[in-house]
Amino acid sequence: MQELRIERAQREDLPRILEIYGCARSFMRQTGNMNQWKNGFPPEALLAEDIRVGQLYVVKTEDVIHAVFAFILGADPTYSEIEEGAWISDTKYGTLHRVAGDGEIHGIFSGIVKFCEQRIRHLRVDTHEDNKVMQHVILKNGFQRCGIIRLADGSPRIAYEKV
Repeated sequence: MQELRIERAQREDLPRILEIYGCARSFMRQTGNMNQWKNGFPPEALLAEDIRVGQLYVVKTEDVIHAVFAFILGADPTYSEIEEGAWISDTKYGTLHRVAGDGEIHGIFSGIVKFCEQRIRHLRVDTHEDNKVMQHVILKNGFQRCGIIRLADGSPRIAYEKV
């Protein structure tokens, strides 16, 4: 496998980042996930803000961006309440959000997890109940299913944690 490099996204990366999210939405639809990331989510304005505050990252081989994700340190408001379960730990954590790839490279999520664990060992992530592929890779990377969280609009997501 080619060496993966992870670095903070830059404003000039936005066109490629938007392409990658388009690939991810298409893949989701092809694999039965019809309800996640509707209407062009995530919007360009959110991604631009993630870049501005330094929490959006790109995964590259050589100079080609193959994946993107947000990595946020500290409390996530959508994780303040959990249903049908409980968090494993209340210590400071990092959250992975909006993970997407172009489908060209396999094992990217494992590389992302390793990168994030170098910054903080306690991680959380969530995904839609229809996103079976993401559920599989989350569990494969040592996360435990903890329960259900709700997004700001009330939509449920399966929540995972790795301590």
